[in-house]
Amino acid sequence: MTIKENLLAIKNSLPEPVTLVAVSKTKPVSDLMEAYEAGQRIFGENKIQEMTDKWEQLPKDIQWHMIGHVQSNKVKYMASYVTLVHGVDSLKLLQEINKQAKKHDRVIDCLLQIYIAEEESKFGLDVNELNELLQSETFKELQHIRVIGLMGMATFTDSEAQIKKEFQNLKAIFDSTKGITAANFDLSVLSMGMSGDYKIAIACGSTMVRIGSSIFGTR
Repeated sequence: MTIKENLLAIKNSLPEPVTLVAVSKTKPVSDLMEAYEAGQRIFGENKIQEMTDKWEQLPKDIQWHMIGHVQSNKVKYMASYVTLVHGVDSLKLLQEINKQAKKHDRVIDCLLQIYIAEEESKFGLDVNELNELLQSETFKELQHIRVIGLMGMATFTDSEAQIKKEFQNLKAIFDSTKGITAANFDLSVLSMGMSGDYKIAIACGSTMVRIGSSIFGTR
């Protein structure tokens, strides 16, 4: 199947409120253009340099999502154009995004990454760290970022029961966090689910899925 056929098949299978992020990391610009011509406007990259190179070459109505682990010293390269930063896992990183967004007179939307997996290698905040961050005065003073949701990755496992449990846990954290009020905090996005587990994620309440190999083929 072509990229267009894959993309349309997935889009047609998604419920109405679910946003599709086409994960285009390592893929050539020609592949992204094929998806673009099939109507896709949201692309996810995991390296800032690669994303910036593609941003320079591709149509400017594309929304670029940074879905990988973000190094603070590289934020400046994407601050002028990035639409959403998925994997924010510290107050320090939020402060850096805020600082760079201010230089461009922008407010950058962010998702806080929550640690839900049983794997050591995953990044993210636990519930206590999340609450501490959201209640800190430092966070409330950041005027050039807006936290619009939470994001998490399930354990890489064949156990659907475990994946479901982890996604349900993240949904519960999402629901319990909604009541927090701050000028730069407006929870509407729950980003969970990738090519292998997005159907389980949607059943558990995901509003945004990140799908790469099912659209572009395996890397």
